[in-house]
Amino acid sequence: MNNNEIMSKVTNIFQEVFDDDEMSISPEMTASDIDSWDSLTHIKLIISHELAFNIRFDTSEISELENVNDFIVLLKQKIS
Repeated sequence: MNNNEIMSKVTNIFQEVFDDDEMSISPEMTASDIDSWDSLTHIKLIISHELAFNIRFDTSEISELENVNDFIVLLKQKIS
């Protein structure tokens, strides 16, 4: 899976979780950039990515993430 495919899939998941078909994500984006990004939405995002990519995240991995770029880097590590 190349970078464009990963970004497309991640964007689609964000759009589904936040129920916003127009949402675009950027590497610098953080939870504080989206008003509706709360703890429940955060869990939904993680679980949705685990299911879509058939992977599992450890709690320690997730707690270290600072922005979307960190998440995508971790995601790439998990699927490679």
